[in-house]
Amino acid sequence: MERKNIIVGQKITSEKYERSKQLRREMTPEEKILWEQLRRNNLNGLHFCRQQIIDGFIVDFYCNQAQLVIEVDGEIHDLQVESDQERDAILAARGLKILRIKNQEIRQNLQGVLQQIIGFL
Repeated sequence: MERKNIIVGQKITSEKYERSKQLRREMTPEEKILWEQLRRNNLNGLHFCRQQIIDGFIVDFYCNQAQLVIEVDGEIHDLQVESDQERDAILAARGLKILRIKNQEIRQNLQGVLQQIIGFL
């Protein structure tokens, strides 16, 4: 069941909820840059949430209307490719589209990233 752009009806531990709040407070510089473009329905009028809990995972950005998850990947993701693929498969099984964007893309070509997101929608 989904309401108010947040996925409800899933069991969320208080630890996971607190972790998502902490991640919102401690966003990476690249997440902050992208969030400035996504927040307040800035991108094609779509509403994005940040650090949304879905099936036990905390995703960087989520748009309920488009069923889109955006993950901003730093260097650590080069070391966890297999677990990222497993996570993506679980989210995709829910019917979600997953778009992974590297930190360097946001720093070097923000407009291109925004066009990529729009194209993905």
